[in-house]
Amino acid sequence: MAQVFDYIVLGLGGFGSAAVYHLAARGLRVLGLEQFETGHDRGSSHGQTRIIRQAYFEHPDYVPLLKRAYQQWQDLERSSHTELANWCGLLLCGPEHGETIAGARLASATHGLTIDTVSVAERSARFPGFRIPADFTTLFEPRAGFLRVEECVQTLVASARRLGAVIRTQQRVSGWTSTQQMVRVQVADQTYEAAGLVLTPGAWATSLTDCDLPLTVLRKPLFWFPVPASGFSDREHGPAYYFEMESGTFYGFPSTDGQTMKLAEHTAGLVVDDPGRVERNVLPDDLRRLVPFIEQVIPGMPTQPQSHSVCMYTVTPDRHFIVDRHPEWSPVVLGAGFSGHGYKFAPVIGEALADLVMEHTTDLPIGFLSADRFR
Repeated sequence: MAQVFDYIVLGLGGFGSAAVYHLAARGLRVLGLEQFETGHDRGSSHGQTRIIRQAYFEHPDYVPLLKRAYQQWQDLERSSHTELANWCGLLLCGPEHGETIAGARLASATHGLTIDTVSVAERSARFPGFRIPADFTTLFEPRAGFLRVEECVQTLVASARRLGAVIRTQQRVSGWTSTQQMVRVQVADQTYEAAGLVLTPGAWATSLTDCDLPLTVLRKPLFWFPVPASGFSDREHGPAYYFEMESGTFYGFPSTDGQTMKLAEHTAGLVVDDPGRVERNVLPDDLRRLVPFIEQVIPGMPTQPQSHSVCMYTVTPDRHFIVDRHPEWSPVVLGAGFSGHGYKFAPVIGEALADLVMEHTTDLPIGFLSADRFR
């Protein structure tokens, strides 16, 4: 006999954890299903830190969503008595007319955000650990920093539980079916039914959404290098950073343990055919562009990493998200293709998904994220 809920959320990573939280906060009987454990390291929402920023160079239409997300992260910190964000600021460096600098300035001008231009004369004093190319433009966004990603996921799930959500981990879904009135989800010999289903399966989206979405999964290695001897001595001080170089784009964080600093390449990445079998060992090509970046821009940092992890980007052709109703089944909504820059939006996207599965619409400005752009 099937267990019946108001709504089911499939996948409790960054966005599913937020969706189950919002549905539970509305007093609904909601079931959250996760194939691994909460805050696991097998998908896309792990690796200690994620940048959070508002001067969004990818597109200024994201900024209203970010303003709401900022408030929701702060509300979650207060309600859970947990520190989830570090507002260390963000250093942006690149060519004057490149995507990063031009896009950040456009978003800042469009939405009245504070972003500082750092002169060549100021760079070495303000950011002594970096050797910024002389012809680069340097911006600093003070109201930016990083989120502690595993703590964020775990806090959202724990908060949903306190609000009455049923959370079941180690639940490998074998399939789901839908009519226009209800959905049924199958896990081993257990069947769950509900009025609606939120699909947030991350890198497993292609196999679990039952619709033709143009998604590609990329393998993304993350590295932790020893803290340089000078310029980065203060734990969790000094900015997060993002560099648009000719060879690719690279990002990193201040140290969270006083011993190592996380650094990774945002561009490139091997295509993953099966997210359950992604290569998690270091491959010869993983450091090919990262080491020259370190040698050029952070010359005091040793180039032999102390540890590493691997996550996955699920990307769309235009690198924007998909947040929409299922094209065939009205009780089903989709959150997918967050393309390696989505995590900071988790609470507001979770709210939008809750709206869509309950009301089939939302007042949040997500029209530009509709899947219709690919049809």
